[in-house]
Amino acid sequence: MLILLGAESAEIRADNLANPLLHESFRLMYELKFDAARVRIGNCRQADPENPLCVAAEAASYLFEGFYQQGVLTSAFFLDDKRLLGGVAGDPDPQRDAAFLTTNQRARRMAELKLAASPRDAEALLALTLTDGMRADFEALIEKHQIGSLSYIRRAEKEAGVLLQVAPDNGDAYVALGAANYTIGCLPGYKRFVLRFGGIQGDRLAGMQQLQIAATRGLYLQPMAKMLLALAAVREHQPDRARALLADLTREYPDNPLFAHELWLLQER
Repeated sequence: MLILLGAESAEIRADNLANPLLHESFRLMYELKFDAARVRIGNCRQADPENPLCVAAEAASYLFEGFYQQGVLTSAFFLDDKRLLGGVAGDPDPQRDAAFLTTNQRARRMAELKLAASPRDAEALLALTLTDGMRADFEALIEKHQIGSLSYIRRAEKEAGVLLQVAPDNGDAYVALGAANYTIGCLPGYKRFVLRFGGIQGDRLAGMQQLQIAATRGLYLQPMAKMLLALAAVREHQPDRARALLADLTREYPDNPLFAHELWLLQER
């Protein structure tokens, strides 16, 4: 479910990207500079007012900030089945959560309008995949409505599938697919059996393979995919794989203490 990123190089020059402002906005999020990221997102929205990805990025900034403050992207959370499958501890931030929900819904409406005019618009399809993937994360981890999150998972998986038909090389589409597959695959067998009747599958191995694609080919979500894959690798007793991913993230984002701390914890195990 976590949407809250190989053979190819992880480093991508911003001036070679379709939207450098968006790339820089996400980079600032991975540096935990959320206010600065939202300023850059504002620039993105001014430059391209009808781009739903700019608004989806703003929603992501609120969700990522909450995940960071509540320790979601850590081994302490990811290795604890009660927390990974049950949600965060403590009280939510009502103001930040309201900002996420409002912005996420606005991005979704904008994407739907673009798709009504152009059903194969890859940018709008990615925005839909992101908004529904993030809403699934929010419902499951923040609101602790695991059952309520399933409808958003189904939608995100369907939208990612359509996006990959239109743009087969879009690595970001695999984040929603991989995270959902892996997290649901971690559920006890009897719960997975029940979910199959609702059309929800789970497969840890397939989830990690999909996250690897995103970690290799992702554009905006590549670092997120790498972090999720590293945490999954720790769960699956693949320390060398996790260490390589965390070392890569630490080199690329030296000011982010989360990556360095997780790498240190892995070396201490």
